[in-house]
Amino acid sequence: MTDLDPRPDLKVLEPGQPCTATEVLEPRLVPLGGVREMTVYRTLPQRQRSLVGAWCFLDHYGPDDVSVTGGMQMPRHPHTGLATVSWLFTGHVGHLDSGGNAASVVPGELNLMIAGRGITHQEISDPETNILHGVQLWYALPDETRFSENAFAHYAPEPVILPGARARVFIGALLGSVSPVDTRTPGLLGAELILEPGASVRLTVRADFEHAVLAESAEVTVNSATVGHRSLAYIPPGSETLVLTAGDTEARVILLGGVPLRERIVMWWNFIGRDHDEIVEYRRRYQAELGFEPADTRDAGKPALFGEFPPDQPPPLPLPAPPLPNSRLLPRE
Repeated sequence: MTDLDPRPDLKVLEPGQPCTATEVLEPRLVPLGGVREMTVYRTLPQRQRSLVGAWCFLDHYGPDDVSVTGGMQMPRHPHTGLATVSWLFTGHVGHLDSGGNAASVVPGELNLMIAGRGITHQEISDPETNILHGVQLWYALPDETRFSENAFAHYAPEPVILPGARARVFIGALLGSVSPVDTRTPGLLGAELILEPGASVRLTVRADFEHAVLAESAEVTVNSATVGHRSLAYIPPGSETLVLTAGDTEARVILLGGVPLRERIVMWWNFIGRDHDEIVEYRRRYQAELGFEPADTRDAGKPALFGEFPPDQPPPLPLPAPPLPNSRLLPRE
């Protein structure tokens, strides 16, 4: 592998070639939280595939009975070099960040937080939420925008009605629907589609994109591949169409796409950088700024990397960063 070839996994189809190379990724269970753990199903990143376009993280959760799981209790924590996408199907989640943004995440509406060079935020499910169900997505910012200022955007896409299906395009463009949200990342797509039982939808997509389809609520067929509930189908660049087919029940899918990032990233905890030393520095600054470790004289006079947070926030308290591994962190491919 060389810096000129950061994605040796990437197999590009010839233009117009039918896509039969669909790869199916199974989810792994990840418990989040304390005594009453909320379990998420993670399909990105995985050992065999870290990126789809710039998309680098996909957690799928619910439907969860909040009285049993405790709901979403994500205390204040940091991010660098990435953007987070919150997309709900059921329930409400409160968002608060050090960029001065307070918002409610509600079903069918996009909340996009661009971390840029640094931000902290918390996500707490609303006390009146009984059932929580949704996805949490991240994408890596390219080198030219990853040190930009943080930002927040909200967008409520109008549904696109198709024979046997309806869609909401929250990032990018599909089916004539264009999201106005500035992602600071060229070539990106995010959409939710709901297919009626037995329905089949043929989508015209960008051939320079790689795509992924999450079978969110039920088994679906993506082109010729059967994709089980909660699994993710990956389609390499070169395909100009995607065919999504539901089984005997209604099926919701999350469609992601993008131009291959072609940058080597180091992803650890909630940070994305380009090498081990960057991650070490992000962790050190976070720990010092939030008082988990002593401040360093080299930071005197520098603006806070992770920003101020509204005072007098009720528990849960901010999360300390975990210890770094003993070995150097290596780039993901």
